[in-house]
Amino acid sequence: MLSNNSQIQNYLERIGFKGTLDGSVKTLSDLQECHLHTVPYENLDILDHIPLSLDPQDVYQKVIMRRRGGYCFELNALFGWLLRELGYPVTDLFARFWRDEPNTPPKRRHHVLKVEAEGAAYLCDVGVGGILPRRSIILIEGIDQRQGEECYRLERDPYYGWVLCEQKNGEWNKIYSFTEEPQLPKDFIFASFWCENAPDSIFTQNPMVAIRTPEGRNTIAGREFRIFSSAGVRTFTPQNQDEYKAALLENFGINLD
Repeated sequence: MLSNNSQIQNYLERIGFKGTLDGSVKTLSDLQECHLHTVPYENLDILDHIPLSLDPQDVYQKVIMRRRGGYCFELNALFGWLLRELGYPVTDLFARFWRDEPNTPPKRRHHVLKVEAEGAAYLCDVGVGGILPRRSIILIEGIDQRQGEECYRLERDPYYGWVLCEQKNGEWNKIYSFTEEPQLPKDFIFASFWCENAPDSIFTQNPMVAIRTPEGRNTIAGREFRIFSSAGVRTFTPQNQDEYKAALLENFGINLD
């Protein structure tokens, strides 16, 4: 298991965190935002048929030492470990991902974190490829929580529990829902195995790579790289595997060699 101070320091250096570790809500949000700007969301190992491990030591080696990314079962498990080591009470939860789901209701296939700080509970998540809160969301129903140009709100459903919603074009849309039943690390193994191996899993179809940037975000659609900034969207498609690897390294910090 992960445990020592050097591993914590390596983690903080990996995500570029230079703040004060005081257990505050601000520090919690700063850690989350740093994570989303430095660690990419990616499913490249799944596409290459490399089995994923959810063991914290294995994920640490992949994400921190090899400077790769991952998806929710990897990234939120590792982020949860860091937060616990820093003194935050953390509960692992299962979520149903509603955004872009053609066959509702969605299955439980997303890992999120409930984190306590300064006497309140917060939703934290560093494991989504699309746009999501970059700072922690307080678990209070019905209040608008604005983050820059984005706005989020938590609603309550009698069956699905908490529902994280985003405001788009004046309307509120579901991102995902979750209940507060605590989960053990082994509870995520079956869901992760399905995501890795099921023929109808979105993770086995095409590359899913994304990262926040100071100017916007970088993503991949098929083999097309999309660089979003305040100036608009720049797209390009690498012409060979060497160009593809170079673009991954430049735009996501991913080194496949």
